[in-house]
Amino acid sequence: MQEKWLLAGLSVALLLGTCSALYEDQIKKFDWRGVNVGALKQSRVDLNHFQPRILVSTHEGVVASLCVKTGELVWRQVLEQKPRGDIKLLQVSGFSDDSSETAAAPMGSNLGFDMLTVQGHAPALVRGWNTNMGALEWEWSIMPINTERAQDALWIYSKSVLYHVLPAWRSHLEVTAYFASSGHSTGSTSKVIAPWITQESCTLSGTFYVCTEGKQLISLDLVSKSGQVIRTSLETEPKGKTQALMGLNGVVIVDGKPISVNKDQSICGGLQSSSYAVGSFNYRKILAYADLSSGILRINALYLDNCAPAADLEQSLVFPEHFGTPSLNNFDCKQKRNGEGKNCMFLFSTTSESIVAVQQGRVRWSREEALANVIDSQFVDLPLADSEGTLENEMKGKAGDFTSFERDIASAFLRRITTQAVQIRSLFLHVIGLGPPPTDTQRAGLVRDSFGLHKMLVLLTRAGKIFGIDNVSGKHHWQLYLSNVIGFANDEQMRLIVQRSAKHFPLQPLCTILGKNAVNGNGVLYRFNPITGKVAEGGLVQLDYKIKQLSLLGETENDFVKGILLLDASNKVHVYPEHATPLADGMYLYTADVKSAELAGYFVKYAGGQLSSTHIWNARLGGHNSEQQIIGVAGKNPIEHVHSQGRVLGDRSVLYKYINPNLVAFVTQAPDSTHKSVLNLYLVDVVSGSVVFTMTHRKVRAPLSIVHSENWLAYSYFNEKLRRTEITTIELYEGKTQANSSVWSSLQAPPMPLVERQSYILPTIVEALRETITERGITNKHVLIGTASGSIVEMPWHLLDPRRPIASTTQGREEGAIPYIPELPLPTESHINYNQTVARLRNIYTAPSGLESTCLVVATGLDLFVTRVAPSKTFDLLKEDFDYILISIVLVALTSGSLIVKHLASRKLLKQAWK
Repeated sequence: MQEKWLLAGLSVALLLGTCSALYEDQIKKFDWRGVNVGALKQSRVDLNHFQPRILVSTHEGVVASLCVKTGELVWRQVLEQKPRGDIKLLQVSGFSDDSSETAAAPMGSNLGFDMLTVQGHAPALVRGWNTNMGALEWEWSIMPINTERAQDALWIYSKSVLYHVLPAWRSHLEVTAYFASSGHSTGSTSKVIAPWITQESCTLSGTFYVCTEGKQLISLDLVSKSGQVIRTSLETEPKGKTQALMGLNGVVIVDGKPISVNKDQSICGGLQSSSYAVGSFNYRKILAYADLSSGILRINALYLDNCAPAADLEQSLVFPEHFGTPSLNNFDCKQKRNGEGKNCMFLFSTTSESIVAVQQGRVRWSREEALANVIDSQFVDLPLADSEGTLENEMKGKAGDFTSFERDIASAFLRRITTQAVQIRSLFLHVIGLGPPPTDTQRAGLVRDSFGLHKMLVLLTRAGKIFGIDNVSGKHHWQLYLSNVIGFANDEQMRLIVQRSAKHFPLQPLCTILGKNAVNGNGVLYRFNPITGKVAEGGLVQLDYKIKQLSLLGETENDFVKGILLLDASNKVHVYPEHATPLADGMYLYTADVKSAELAGYFVKYAGGQLSSTHIWNARLGGHNSEQQIIGVAGKNPIEHVHSQGRVLGDRSVLYKYINPNLVAFVTQAPDSTHKSVLNLYLVDVVSGSVVFTMTHRKVRAPLSIVHSENWLAYSYFNEKLRRTEITTIELYEGKTQANSSVWSSLQAPPMPLVERQSYILPTIVEALRETITERGITNKHVLIGTASGSIVEMPWHLLDPRRPIASTTQGREEGAIPYIPELPLPTESHINYNQTVARLRNIYTAPSGLESTCLVVATGLDLFVTRVAPSKTFDLLKEDFDYILISIVLVALTSGSLIVKHLASRKLLKQAWK
């Protein structure tokens, strides 16, 4: 018995010894997480359930349940990534008037479901869900014979049977029926001849497969045994794609008009709207439709049995512009407690990828799902308070007042006295309540703190929506939406650029969005104030040329704006704003074609008031057969500072870093008959066009993540031969002599660098890599590794150092190098997001703070996570548990003791003098 108690005690002791965690008061103190589901695809609003809910499926492969009152997540299930996680069908039990459509399981069976989903195509996964908890009840799958054709497969749910519809364009349809709960086939596959079907003109409406051909609709009832072809005439030839009206079998929307091809389903004529939804009201079927006109959203409804208006459901409201254009997705009505009328909720999806719930003539709540696809991010310094701004302006002097260090001492002293007098007067007026009212930014708490940790986080999303978010609290201060603005060609996304920071008081900060017009393909610029979100200095600018490449210039002397250098499709250069044009003289640009792996370099010259570009070099990385394609490009951070020029070796000599600011890493991939896939790395000087270094990896493939900083490079890939993720690191050195310690010139570059390289094994799949960055570059560099599981690991560079010796040597110990071990550890204490998992993590962005020890971090994916890291610990900041009371008591005691001892010593000396 004693041995059992001893073993139990040892087990508990071992468990306690291996636990590591945060203190409770540290959780979410310096970080926060936003949880998203993605752009809405299908939804079911259920207000009459014993637990009212909104069930949704999204384009990001997520099924979730939302709270009806607030829109917050009740539960969420993130499915596999596309194409395996693409949701083809969402069927919810109890949302059909036909009793045969219920999803209840037979007696003695456990294969019932509240919600059924079908996702993917090879294989196609059919899953049954418990909607109260979001738990998976069961699943089954089918693997099609022809996986390429299976991408276009459609699914129908009717009377507890799932129909798999596989089209063969311009030929026929193959329809196979399965029992929904078990996956057993009900019989053989039927083939329906349909030579008119095309991918662009056909859609599935319930059990009817409907196609447009000229001025008619050709449809087939796939469930009917007759197989009769139904032709429906149209007044005019459709201009857009035909869409199905969910909830009505055989009803499609043609150019905004509902048309029925089902003789058993009548539809009201004369309707014209941008979006429709079907529901029930007063136990009768209702067709609701909504339209946006002049910023007013109007919702109307009709009874489907007699086409009479449902006046109780009609409502209108002011719809915020930043939501974009709404589309009615679903609605439901609930009997009020007093029994008078109905309380209906309408759920909208918008072009800005928002989910908006409208109830009783107002927006009840909204979810900003555009944040599930962030493509660029910037941390912008907040403005100073008025008093601090006046003092800073006095300290540095106004532009034009002091052009040199020879300043008048008397005028400077007078300016200081005047400034302080104004500050005292402002303080007095503020105390008595007669001071000026605070500005909007001050009222919102958007004032720079002492350590520069409080900033405005500006996020640009794929949908063209821009957010201004407080990086400390996570509050959304403003939102903007750019319609008809998309990313560039060559798989390049829109760009967010800071043209002027908040450091130039009293000038306001300035940001610019660069994109492409979705209509004509020309460039678009949008300039705004990142603190307030208001339009600034021209606002939306439509360019008359296509943007091929862009670069940021230096600051102008008058307004401190960094100009944007643009290269158009005809290789002509432009600068915006135009007064920054002279700064473009002597600039170099490069372009890279992703598909052909061809690089080109250009030299920009400003002469006679005109800009011109000259093509100076060309490089082809595609190989002899041009099969290689660029899958990764990594340049250095333009705001990066290199603090140390070299590395001290064990013999006290210095190995100088090869710090080339014009060095860019290109990674190409190509199929290979022998090695399956070959990955090539090229380090190219984009000013001279010279290839500094190249390396080849065989039998490896994407996913690729790459980070480039100072004189080192790290990139991860998947090794197909050994079935594992590896990360390779490279360091470049000039040698023990430095060619030029002050100025770097790519045209007179030193000899080829010395290259140190090493590979390591990671026990996880890498989704993103990013280096930490600080204001002066003094703090040690760490690499942030985003994993497929949603964790963010902070990896010290000395673990990734390619100079780690194979065996422990004296020189290695002198340098502080750790002996080489292939496997890299991922300890839990290195996960900076502890249990705040970031689903579908894609990118990590970093920015310096006012503290040299601290780096600001934002991780984006399906979720959003914001935090801060201190790679060398907070050496410039007192600890949280610093005992201020004790140190105050000690200081007071020491001060008092020194005064008392001084007094006693003086008395003693005085007495000795009188003896």
